Amino acid sequence: MNFTGFATLFYKEILRFSKVWLQTLGAPVLTALLYQLIFAQAIGKHVEALPGVPYNAFLIPGLAMMSMTQNAFANCSSSLIQSRLTGNLVFILLPPISNAAFFWAYVGAGIVRGLAVGAGILLCTAWFGLPVPHNIGFVIAVALAGCLFMASLGLLAGIWAEKFDQLAAIQNFLIMPLTFLSGVFYSVNSLPPFWQAVSHANPVFYLIDGFRYGFFGVSDTSPVLSLSVVAAFAFVMSTLAFRAVQTGWKLRR
Repeated sequence: MNFTGFATLFYKEILRFSKVWLQTLGAPVLTALLYQLIFAQAIGKHVEALPGVPYNAFLIPGLAMMSMTQNAFANCSSSLIQSRLTGNLVFILLPPISNAAFFWAYVGAGIVRGLAVGAGILLCTAWFGLPVPHNIGFVIAVALAGCLFMASLGLLAGIWAEKFDQLAAIQNFLIMPLTFLSGVFYSVNSLPPFWQAVSHANPVFYLIDGFRYGFFGVSDTSPVLSLSVVAAFAFVMSTLAFRAVQTGWKLRR
């Protein structure tokens, strides 16, 4: 690891999204708050998604994790595609920055943005009744693994995409459906058996359910299974993304 190169590139990536914090941090928090207000007022008094958990509180962890994953993905993918289209990617690839430094600078910044958005949402919506976490260690582990998974996917998408249309297709036809159909607004146990099986094939479901378990101590599936699936996907996706950086796939060729 070239720590000087890593620190410089990581700092550059942090500055990139923090300079426009109203768009990169404020907007996702506001969107989640609007979801919370609308769903809490519309059906909050009529639904109990999990035993003993008010619907107003049930929504908060799901909204936080959904926004964390979307923003961790967006940070890495948008940074690379912008650098490619503006032609400054060559100035990042020319210096003697190691593959590990390149990978962790981009992915690390994506994780930081995802966690910052998640923390902002939890703080702004906590007054809806979010309890003290049942297992804070579990909350942190799932959040880190989830952001690593999606930031690595974002890095891979940014390397693959050659124009914004391709990146938008991944976000609209893969990321968005996976996050919205993962149990953010409902318990998957309330679905018919077929759709329960479909939901259990969605890796983002385990992110949402595991994160929610960390707060309430109850979940739709085994928390050990959730953490195991999330960790496995994080490992596989980060390995694939690092391998793409290491081989220079579509970066140096």
